[in-house]
Amino acid sequence: MTRPIAIVGPTGTGKSALALAVAERIGGEIVNADAMQLYRGMDIGTAKLAVAERHGIPHHQLDVLEVTETASVARYQQAAAADIEAIAGRGAVPILVGGSMMYVQALLDEWTFPATDPEVRARYEQRLAEIGVGALHGELAAVDADAAASILPSDGRRIVRALEVVELTGQPFAASFPAIGAPRWGTAIIGLDWETTLLDERLTQRTDTMFRDGLVDEVRRLADRGLRDGVTAARALGYAQVIADLDEGGDGTAAREPTFFGTRRYVRRQRSWFRRDQRISWLDGSADDTVSQTLRIWRDVS
Repeated sequence: MTRPIAIVGPTGTGKSALALAVAERIGGEIVNADAMQLYRGMDIGTAKLAVAERHGIPHHQLDVLEVTETASVARYQQAAAADIEAIAGRGAVPILVGGSMMYVQALLDEWTFPATDPEVRARYEQRLAEIGVGALHGELAAVDADAAASILPSDGRRIVRALEVVELTGQPFAASFPAIGAPRWGTAIIGLDWETTLLDERLTQRTDTMFRDGLVDEVRRLADRGLRDGVTAARALGYAQVIADLDEGGDGTAAREPTFFGTRRYVRRQRSWFRRDQRISWLDGSADDTVSQTLRIWRDVS
């Protein structure tokens, strides 16, 4: 099959723009690997490209879930793999793009997922309800520091899952991940990043643009559709902060600063995760020739 391209890296580095330019050059179709862009209506806060901005390039795994549904790495893995193989079957180049670390690696390394135990899961969910997400994250850190470092302190669902796996297997959460080997389909993996000071400036502009373009109104609309009830969607960066401000009686604008700082912390986690993958060829996002560099790496991958 046609070798896919994966464009990964931290939030705000320009992955979507690079993927679009590459797709236009070589006849590609894009497969989203951003967990929050799976949700219908979560557009401004995820920097999702509007249909008019996609230049006619087909995009897959966008807008496939309602905000009340729970995103699943296993479901995504199955659906995205089917998309990639269908794209290649049409003679186009599959281009995977996004920064959701587990989604990318589960797909490219064909992860299998440890069994679950409803009683153990329920016990940790009850613990989450009793002590709160921050305290439960601390309990995870006490038994599996690496897992705690890779999971956002606000992500109660993944904290519960990690504790469940640790208890069921007696091993660290990461032990359930397969060793990194040859990427599925011979995928060429491109990493896009910027110097930290420059990226912080881009994140500032990104955050300001989101709030200027109506993130608070978007959250209000989605709240009417059940956003607060969503296990995954309600914890998305920007959305969680706006909900918290609204619930405290604010108008949502005070969420801007915690959204920026939360995004910057998330970038550090993304870098830590992706930088340990030696298969990734890293490009400087500020360079003028990232498209040609991407295509050269793609053609050179054996």
